[in-house]
Amino acid sequence: MIKVKICCIKSIVEARLAIEIGATAVGLVAKMPSGPGIIDDTLIRQIANAIPPPISSFLLTSEISAKSIIDHSNRTNTSTIQIVDRLQTGSYEDIRTALPDTELVQVIHVIGKESIDEAIAVSPYVDYILLDSGNPNLEIKKLGGTGKVHNWEISTTIRKEVEVPIYLAGGLNSENVGEAIDVVKPYGVDVCSGVRANGKLSKEKLEGFFQAIKQAGDNATS
Repeated sequence: MIKVKICCIKSIVEARLAIEIGATAVGLVAKMPSGPGIIDDTLIRQIANAIPPPISSFLLTSEISAKSIIDHSNRTNTSTIQIVDRLQTGSYEDIRTALPDTELVQVIHVIGKESIDEAIAVSPYVDYILLDSGNPNLEIKKLGGTGKVHNWEISTTIRKEVEVPIYLAGGLNSENVGEAIDVVKPYGVDVCSGVRANGKLSKEKLEGFFQAIKQAGDNATS
């Protein structure tokens, strides 16, 4: 079964609902320049501490220095760090040395073919790459939660070119996730707005999302 990360989790209740329906990971969004689902570090730590293994807790951090990312991780105690912007100061090795038991995910925002080279360059240093539809080049950066689909052909090329597992994000919902899985063949998928109604995590939309994933898997094996 493909891995499923439910992002923009805002409470322990939402985390438990996502896990009950089938999530293998939950995403906890810290301070961002824009986008949905932002909660404070204290709440992120509370939710992370309530999540039972083997479910993964992802800290979405917009910090861009290794030191700040390390400090952020220590404040929140998640099992995984999702770096949503480009690392500009320090190195991934610095982060690994300080946090040897924490997995690293680098987000690549699929803007154009240049994103392929960016993903290839970073792939040896992280455990996973997550392909999303933001744009870190804007004056007010968009670093996730856009609800927009990007070019899956580029995502497919990245998946073929790198040796680490790929998560696919960006505008996924119950209507398109099956096609996304069929086209890109990612290790996992990541959803935020596609399973929410009026800002709240929707049990019905979650169930529809997982049913679509199951159907995609059944089609692939038939």
